[in-house]
Amino acid sequence: MSEYLDNAVKIAHEAGRLLIEFHRMHVGFELKGDFDLVTEADRASERLVVERLLAHYPDHSIVAEEGGGREGSAGYRWFVDPLDGTTNFAHGYPAFNVTLALARGDEMIVGAVYDPLRDEMFAAERGSGAYLNDQKIHVSSARRLADSLVSTGFPSKKRSQNVNIHFYHQLAMSTHGVRRGGSAALDLSYVACGRLDAFWEFGLNPWDLAAGTLLVTEAGGICSDMRGKPHTLKSTHLLVDNGLTHEEILELFGEIFSGLYRNPMPPIIPS
Repeated sequence: MSEYLDNAVKIAHEAGRLLIEFHRMHVGFELKGDFDLVTEADRASERLVVERLLAHYPDHSIVAEEGGGREGSAGYRWFVDPLDGTTNFAHGYPAFNVTLALARGDEMIVGAVYDPLRDEMFAAERGSGAYLNDQKIHVSSARRLADSLVSTGFPSKKRSQNVNIHFYHQLAMSTHGVRRGGSAALDLSYVACGRLDAFWEFGLNPWDLAAGTLLVTEAGGICSDMRGKPHTLKSTHLLVDNGLTHEEILELFGEIFSGLYRNPMPPIIPS
């Protein structure tokens, strides 16, 4: 484990313990804008993470969800989500985490996702594989979409205008099921360790996916956009999977983008 990953893991553990303290206090939430939730736990976790990163790497840039980041000069950039799954956290739903990732130039080199409720640390370093609590992990071996369990997410704002409902319905009818856990970083981590076979979503932020996409690729999976093009932090949508089902999923997505539906929506039957 490099110094970068070692420090990312230690900081994520510390921030996770802080989140558990707030979780036990049942803190309230505020709205930032009309839809997105934020809690004091988000802010406190971000302060801790940013302070620790700056203590180790004062010349690194930091991009953090709640705005506590800074520009640096070293060509290294950290992506921080101090509380991924804020809506879950605010409602007491047990699915949230701390996620940190480090990029050197345009290349993601380190990622850590920590689930403090389950004490599960997902960690990856470019070229060195992906791990769950020090045990090496690998993506699933499902070869058909029909044998897969997949996951997605929906945005907080303008949810009614989001096209993902079309993809959700088609995937729900073509797989063992679609899960919607409310934490993209955990969904990506679960693809990396084989609990899920694929994950897709529109409109994610860099801090949502930076660590998780590295976990998936280091665990043997594939990461692209939903049309099969290389994914970047500026892409408007994301697909990750075990690699064995990638072309089949892209074929189905291509149909949906074209307005074709293998599985028609059922009619509404009046009561």
